[in-house]
Amino acid sequence: MNKKINWGIIGLGNIANKFAEDLMLSSDSILYGVASREINKAKKFSSKFNSIKYYDSYEELAKVSEIDIIYVATPHVFHFENVMMCLRNNKAVLCEKPMGLNSQEVNIMIEEAKSRKLFLMEALWTRFIPGTEKLIEILKKKLIGDILLIRADFGYKGDLNLNSRVYDKKLGGGSLLDVGIYPIYLSLLSLGLPTDIKVIASMTETNVDSNCSMLFNYKSGAKANLESSIERETPTEAYIYGSEGVLKIHSRFHHTEKITISRNGKNEILDINYRGNGYIYEIEEVTKCLINEEVESSKLPFTTSLDLIYLIDKVKEEIGLKYDSKNNI
Repeated sequence: MNKKINWGIIGLGNIANKFAEDLMLSSDSILYGVASREINKAKKFSSKFNSIKYYDSYEELAKVSEIDIIYVATPHVFHFENVMMCLRNNKAVLCEKPMGLNSQEVNIMIEEAKSRKLFLMEALWTRFIPGTEKLIEILKKKLIGDILLIRADFGYKGDLNLNSRVYDKKLGGGSLLDVGIYPIYLSLLSLGLPTDIKVIASMTETNVDSNCSMLFNYKSGAKANLESSIERETPTEAYIYGSEGVLKIHSRFHHTEKITISRNGKNEILDINYRGNGYIYEIEEVTKCLINEEVESSKLPFTTSLDLIYLIDKVKEEIGLKYDSKNNI
């Protein structure tokens, strides 16, 4: 493979704009092609970010031989069909979170990628930002001792437009998939899989969750108290309480630039800035993996995505949330 990685992007919404901005920061990457169902949208996006080609067909982009990897940034409910289409055209894939609506979809995508020896990764940018790398280092060194409790929230006030993506069940709406995935991922990163899950949720008129309060219990005795909401703004902070101190992961915790370590009555504040919009770090991880001909990232392997969707499925089961998908279980 060439040292320069040729990218394609399908689904040209807000997150794709932020991603494309950061792609321009990567010396190893070229934005080769973009695709939208609306040709004018594709043309405008292409002009803004200097892509070589633009298309009004996802399938046409996936067939372009020059493209090495496709970033899938379509709504949640389309991830499975879009990723499978890309893989079947022998393209590596970076898929926006959540990778699928359920464990069955994620398993099928991973097995397809493995069978074709193609790179596949969930675009959970949180894992790659410098703040998260520092958090992992702090926890490995046990600077706050053993973890006793995690508290993390992510909430914003939705526009109450029941026809918008956030409220539309057919598009995978609700707080859980949109923002709840981040507190859940923090708990998974810090404590692994829980032994027991309890959930209380509020539902919208469209039968998706508007607020989700989760309590995870662990074999060690530790707990994770997690919340997601589209009903109201929340601090969007995280605290990790240990036997010898406390970590505060400042807002917004999923792409934090500040961590406070409190021990022995003293506070140490760490400022950990990131470049661009913060997506450059996952872009660099993907390009490194492709250049080295790796089929998965050691920082965000298939097992992590499987564990994450397993937890999401458990929460959905607790609150009776089931999305309309032909692939649903």
